[in-house]
Amino acid sequence: MYLISVEGGDGSGKGEAARIIAELLGNFPFPKIHSTHEPRRHSELGKLALDSVMKGDKTPLQEAGLFAADRLDHSHTFIKPLLDKGHVVISDRNIHSSLIYQGIVGDLGISDVVKMNSAAMIPDLVIWIDCDPAKAMKRIRSGTLRMTANKQEYFETTEIQKKIRKGFSDLLSGQIKVPAPFDKSQVVGPILNESGLDELRKKLADTLRTFFNKKPVPLNVDSDKVDRYLLSRLISNLETQTRLPGAPLNLSAIHEGWLSGRSPAQWMDFVEQHWPKESAKEFDVPINPFSFSSWAIIGTLSIIGGSTEVPKLHKLLGPHRMITKRHTQRLVKWLEEEKWINKQFNHIPFNDAKVFKLKQDRIGFGRLSLALWPLRSPISSWRRANPNGDWENAIEDIIENSKLPAYQISKCLDDVFERLTILTSGHDNCPVPLSREELIVWWKTPPP
Repeated sequence: MYLISVEGGDGSGKGEAARIIAELLGNFPFPKIHSTHEPRRHSELGKLALDSVMKGDKTPLQEAGLFAADRLDHSHTFIKPLLDKGHVVISDRNIHSSLIYQGIVGDLGISDVVKMNSAAMIPDLVIWIDCDPAKAMKRIRSGTLRMTANKQEYFETTEIQKKIRKGFSDLLSGQIKVPAPFDKSQVVGPILNESGLDELRKKLADTLRTFFNKKPVPLNVDSDKVDRYLLSRLISNLETQTRLPGAPLNLSAIHEGWLSGRSPAQWMDFVEQHWPKESAKEFDVPINPFSFSSWAIIGTLSIIGGSTEVPKLHKLLGPHRMITKRHTQRLVKWLEEEKWINKQFNHIPFNDAKVFKLKQDRIGFGRLSLALWPLRSPISSWRRANPNGDWENAIEDIIENSKLPAYQISKCLDDVFERLTILTSGHDNCPVPLSREELIVWWKTPPP
C-alpha cells in the first residue's frame, strides 16, 4: 500500500537504515514487508544502469535513461502488484536519487529526469539519511559498507559527494521545487547517521510512527480497493474454516442474514443506545461507536473465524483500518468488560495469551461497519449535525445534502456497493443494493 524510499549520499548508511525500517514495520499491520533497491542488480536493465556508473562512459542523458528504464520496469512488475495487496515496499534509492545524481550533479536538469520517470511509482514517504561526506568516504574505503572492493563508481569522491549532499539538501528542503507528480511525496530528513545504530533506530521509529498516525492516503493505489482485497481474503479464510474439507463452497450459510433482523438504520440506533459513554471516558476509548478505531476493531472481529488474540487482531486490521497496538489492547480490554466480546479458553499448550471473539449479537454492527466504512466520516458528521435526527433519514440526507464534493460522495457509494458485493446485503435471499435509490431502501428496511 505504501512505497517508502530511503535516500542519501554514498556511504551515508542508507542500506542499514532500510534494514532497520523493515524490522520496525513489523510492528504495523501490513500483510507483508518487502525490501528492494535501485538500480536492481538482478535485472538486465538494472545491470546496464550499474555498468554506466561504474564505467562513467555515458552522458547524463544516457545514464538517466538507463535508470528510468529500470525504475519503470521495477515499478510496474514488482512494486505496484505488492502495493495493490496492501504490502509495504522499502526501496534503497528511488526517483530522488536520479533527480540528484543525473538531474543536479549531472547537470541534466530535474525537469527532464522527471519526464523520463513520470510513469514510475511515487514514494509515499522519502527518508533522507545524511552523513558528512568525509566520514562517508572513509566508510566506503574501509569496506564497512561494501561487500566487494572492486565496486568503484565514478561519483565516489569527496568532492562529488559534497555536491550530492547539497543537492539533497536543496531538493528535499524545498529550496528546489520538485516537479509533479513527485512533489506529492512526504519528505523527512535529514536524519543524521554519524552516531550509533540505537540513535538511528529511535529516529526512524519516530518517523514511521508520525507518518502512519496521520493515516496518509496512499499515492499509488486506491486504499479502499486494497482493503476490499484484504477483506475478500479474510472472508475466504472464514469460509474455509467453517466447512469440511472437500465440501462445496456456500457463502450464504455464513454470510447472509448477518443483519439479524434489523435494518442498518435500526442497527445504528441500537448501537448508539447501548454504547457505554461514561465507561468509555474512564477507559480513554472512543465515547461514540462511530469512531475510526471502534469500527476498525469491531468490524475486523466480525469476520475472524473463531477466537483470536490481540497481536493477530492487530495484524488483521490491515493498513487501511490501522490503529496502534496500544489502542487496540485498550479498546479490546474495554469491550471485554462491557460484554461486547467473550473471553475464550486457549486450548493451545504453553500459550497463555488471552483469546476472545465478538459476541454473536454484535456481529451485525461489525459487518455493517465494514460495509459502510467509506461513509464512516459522513455518517459521524451527520450525527454531530443532527443529534436528535432519525437514523432512517441519515443515508438519504448524506447523499443529497453532504458538504463533500459530488464526485467524492459518488466514490464512497461505489465503494460501499463493492463492499456489499463481498459481504452480501445482510438479508437472506436479498440482492445487494447497486444504486443510490436501492441503498436508501436497504438502509431503512428491516428483513422480511
